[in-house]
Amino acid sequence: MNIAVLPGDGIGKEIIAEAVRVLQALDEPFKFSFAEVGGAAFESHGHPLPEATLKLAQSADAVLFGAVGDWKYDALEPHLRPEQAILGLRKALRLFANFRPAICYSELTQASSLKPELIAGLDLLIVRELTGDIYFGQPRGRRDAPDGPFAGAPEAFDTMRYARPEIERIARVAFAAARKRRGKVTSVDKANVLATFQFWREVVTEVHADYHDVALDHMYVDNAAMQLVKAPKSFDVIVTGNMFGDILSDEAAMLTGTIGMLPSASLNDQGQGLYEPSHGSAPDIAGQGIANPLATILSAAMMLRHSGNRAEQALRVENAVKCALASGVRTPDIWSEGTSKVGTRAMGDAVIEALQAQ
Repeated sequence: MNIAVLPGDGIGKEIIAEAVRVLQALDEPFKFSFAEVGGAAFESHGHPLPEATLKLAQSADAVLFGAVGDWKYDALEPHLRPEQAILGLRKALRLFANFRPAICYSELTQASSLKPELIAGLDLLIVRELTGDIYFGQPRGRRDAPDGPFAGAPEAFDTMRYARPEIERIARVAFAAARKRRGKVTSVDKANVLATFQFWREVVTEVHADYHDVALDHMYVDNAAMQLVKAPKSFDVIVTGNMFGDILSDEAAMLTGTIGMLPSASLNDQGQGLYEPSHGSAPDIAGQGIANPLATILSAAMMLRHSGNRAEQALRVENAVKCALASGVRTPDIWSEGTSKVGTRAMGDAVIEALQAQ
């Protein structure tokens, strides 16, 4: 299995190092190829996604991605900012389906801001459409407003749009995922206001006719945001568009106590995927050795399952994470009274120790 490893910026290098160590502990025939991306690539190549990095990603079976971004790059032109690297990879690799599971481990129920009875046993999956919507829709840009009450004034604009095939394929991914879980899909939209999502609701409902064994309900995004806090365990699979999925998945991450526990997988229709933690580059703690590597390690487990056809090994890694947490070790973001505070490397050690004890 050929794996392109792109550590990126900030804590990216630290957390990726632990995920690679865990994968190496499996003693599988992995080939790791490393390349720069984001701000690190801009510093050395003048672009956040150099051609060599892109080619490496395209030729790999999977991409293990750290994080990109740093405040020192905020003044760069938009197309040169580190975040353009991840958008460019999603587009070039046609990664249209993003899986973001939110699982509350029993050992971490106290880390959540919600009451334990609301969060204990949480296991939901957000399926986010990743290559359409307002993030990629054209036209976009800046101009002088051609009409309206502020005609002639400078304005900026983006375009929200979805084609039928885009909605159909993400809906099928969500229904197929629900079949392997608890058999329920909640489609989140804003059909009461937006024509784009009136169409979304129509198409998802049509696709559902092929999945009679899966329950479907529809929910407006504002209500979904509220229900994630009020009754999070009422959800099984949430399917939604790019922008809503971006926001809701970060909200779901905090239900588990920290975004440092949330992995993600972005897949194309060939099974090739990009795997990354859902958190950012955290430049404020970079280099201190205190970042939580578990989301990255769990992303590597998703890589084994979805792109590596290694479900058994994926389960081994996931169980090792549970065992590490059960042993009482915690990085600062999930630390609580009575547990042992450790750094990034020591948390990786704990997972590897649990893996080797299986």
